Amino acid sequence: MALDLCGQLCKFILIIFNIVFALLGAAMLGLGLWLRFGADTRGLFDVNLNTLQFVIGVMVLIVLGAVILVGAVFGDYGACSESSGALTVFAVFLSIVFWLVVGAGVFAIIRSDEVAEQMAMFYTTVYAKYLNTDDPSMTVTLTLMHKWFQCCGLVGALDILVKKTCPDHSFTGFFTMPACPPAIVNLFKDKAPLVLGLFLGTAALLIIVLACSSILAKEIKRTKNTVSNTKIIGTNNGIY
Repeated sequence: MALDLCGQLCKFILIIFNIVFALLGAAMLGLGLWLRFGADTRGLFDVNLNTLQFVIGVMVLIVLGAVILVGAVFGDYGACSESSGALTVFAVFLSIVFWLVVGAGVFAIIRSDEVAEQMAMFYTTVYAKYLNTDDPSMTVTLTLMHKWFQCCGLVGALDILVKKTCPDHSFTGFFTMPACPPAIVNLFKDKAPLVLGLFLGTAALLIIVLACSSILAKEIKRTKNTVSNTKIIGTNNGIY
């Protein structure tokens, strides 16, 4: 279809966004399934108080990854094939995700203490499992958490047991890099505005993509109507 410049720009933005979105969803889903069904971690799902945080974290990864991946598929299909129906489904999906992101941000601020403690407990569970098994999924998970929170183990950079999963650091960083449990707690307590800003920034991005989706859907309908009217006029001219 002959989309105008605005329609073409929105189509390009949606395709790029959904490719990134699909890769993110696939990575989250893959890691979640790896942790859920790995031979060394399967037993953790016989839920008890020591592994509850780990189980919840893994299930969130699986569900969220699957939802993101499905939404990205609808978005890419709608943009590439210029299907207004698929774009409508994608817009509904984005609207739901938007409110979930906003709700999660508000919850993370209001219940920051509880969220911080649960995250710290989740980290401790992963840390212990990493030391007790050679499961590569634990290495990946621990490495991601260390890089995300810029911390290392239970005692900081001096923790030689998990050193290879910790972020690279300078000589001074060897003495200043924090242990992960307090770093996680402090991130949620002391940097609550930053956490809220991340959620709000994500929500703003979703609004932009939602606007592009709506514009592209309207442009597709307008183009279809134009083509249909042209055919009707051509047919009438042929008759007369």
